[in-house]
Amino acid sequence: MATQQIAPQSLKLNQKGYDERTRFEKISTVIFDESSTGSIAVANEIAQLIKDKNSKGEKCVLGLATGSSPTSVYDELVRMHREDGLSFKDVITFNLDEYYPIEPNALQSYVRFMNEYLFNHIDINKDNVHIPDGTVPKDIYREYCKEYENKIEQAGGIDLQILGIGRTGHIGFNEPGSGLNSPTRMITLDHLTRVDAASDFFSQDNVPRKAITMGVGTILKSRRIILMAWGEGKAGIIQRTIEKKVSDLVPATYLQNHPDVTIVLDNGSSAELAQVKTPWLVGTCEWTTELTRKAVIWLCIKFGKPVLKLTDRDYNDNGMSDLITMHGSAYDINIDIFNHLQHTITGWPGGKPNADDSNRPERAEPAVKRVVLFSPHPDDDVISMGGTFMRLHDQGHEVHVAYQTSGNIAVFDDDVIRYADFLRDFNKVNNVKSDHGKEIYEKVVKDLSEKQPGQLDSEEVKRIKGLIRRGEAKAGCRYVGLADDRAHFLEMPFYETGLVKKKPIGEEDVQIIMDLLRKIKPHQIYAAGDLSDPHGTHRVCLDAIFEAIRRMKNEDWMKDCYVWLYRGAWQEWDINDIDMAVPMSPEQVLRKRKAIFKHQSQKDSAVFPGKDVREFWQRAEDRNTGTAKMYDQLGLAEYEAIEAFKRYYF
Repeated sequence: MATQQIAPQSLKLNQKGYDERTRFEKISTVIFDESSTGSIAVANEIAQLIKDKNSKGEKCVLGLATGSSPTSVYDELVRMHREDGLSFKDVITFNLDEYYPIEPNALQSYVRFMNEYLFNHIDINKDNVHIPDGTVPKDIYREYCKEYENKIEQAGGIDLQILGIGRTGHIGFNEPGSGLNSPTRMITLDHLTRVDAASDFFSQDNVPRKAITMGVGTILKSRRIILMAWGEGKAGIIQRTIEKKVSDLVPATYLQNHPDVTIVLDNGSSAELAQVKTPWLVGTCEWTTELTRKAVIWLCIKFGKPVLKLTDRDYNDNGMSDLITMHGSAYDINIDIFNHLQHTITGWPGGKPNADDSNRPERAEPAVKRVVLFSPHPDDDVISMGGTFMRLHDQGHEVHVAYQTSGNIAVFDDDVIRYADFLRDFNKVNNVKSDHGKEIYEKVVKDLSEKQPGQLDSEEVKRIKGLIRRGEAKAGCRYVGLADDRAHFLEMPFYETGLVKKKPIGEEDVQIIMDLLRKIKPHQIYAAGDLSDPHGTHRVCLDAIFEAIRRMKNEDWMKDCYVWLYRGAWQEWDINDIDMAVPMSPEQVLRKRKAIFKHQSQKDSAVFPGKDVREFWQRAEDRNTGTAKMYDQLGLAEYEAIEAFKRYYF
């Protein structure tokens, strides 16, 4: 099947002829540079289908999904309705699934999700909306599921089904083991699915264990199917879905049996496909400098060889004979790649004064630089680049840390009571006559005791949680040696919803970033570069920084500013993407660990640990030591750990 990068107007593929680059792919796939562009393409196809059906006097039947993948599609459909007059009066919808049990007005209910993202903003007839009922009595759920199937058939079947994909490969809530012909039914959620949903429910303990879902057989009856996946976190399961054999262990692979499926990806989610990861193995390549570097490092890893030990035969036997033809010998290629890797390594992330900087990642001058380190949450600074943070300060640079959000939802309720209790007791032992401390304590205890699972915190509780995170951030800065006035708490408005779901960045968010940068006029900006995370806080924070930079890039001070991107606690840059590698000694690794320990509310177990159960300090150390081992394997100097950065050019 053909995989194409196309304009957002259409997802229809020209499948005539054979494309050697996609010979391993069993489902038609479209790759976009950005998830936003892919979402617009999907929305355009939906809109065109609605118009085509309307022109024939027919109703359009859509199968809809929830989760993070389709939200931008719904945003675009709402825009089309408001600005372009797209009508949904003759549209019938059937949603894939719903948690069970759950009330329709619950924060995590898919009824509420669909209303907030789509139905409340368009002219659809509410009688034409069908979402599985999370309150149906247990003794009649089988009959209810059969009736749901009957309603789909009575509507004429689904014209277009929209899907996301879970980390287990589930479509809808069809977990591993689901049968090819399975109907709408109640299922038990996989452990990984419940872990992934924990952030929405403020704890894994609050996630329902069951759900009602359309079956695989129900989905495959749809006349057309579009599956969307965004970000590197989906790359592995997408590769299995598209390139591996059909298996009930990965229910999404059943889509290979459907005659009209398109999988829509961004660069992150397509990263493990052969045509993206190893294009030299599937067809003719345009050997850019970046692709050459990627291929050589891949070859080293495959054979466990240092760069300088690769031979002509290694290249020729692995689809890289063109490189030998272009460069003359493996020796010349090896030397070039080795020198590049060597030049990324520096113990002077702010530049080494009075040194030749022609082969260094950073400039020697000015010798003392102003630095702004953006931290999306109050602990990303020390978790992701704590060693570099300390190195910059120790080497005399003027370092400022800008904490972009309060991080207040990621604090356990018990910690709030502990801090409120401290305030009450502090007032008591110091004979403070005011009862304010006691009143706060009693209010917090009351609010938390009455809070239902997944319910929003009260304003008092949110403020205390924010102050806990702020105090920990200050403690981390003090441990590094930073003065209190070098820590800036931006509290960007997009974050302050009290929910895991955040608002889009607004003008106020961007202006806050611009004001800080104009005040400091830094020579270096460090930012969390989770470019393939289209829905998380890190990505929104980065979008605000990029927009601020775009607006200010022609200002004089910006012309002398470098922007360095680090990765978060969950992933690292590929070696071929690294532009600056900052090594750490064993003592520096220990010092970084102690800085992370200052964030006590995130110690032992975070509120939202995600799919990685390790503590943040363990994730960071494993990631940094892994990068160092990779450099060592490639034949470079052996270090205890390395923090990695990619330069962003604006």
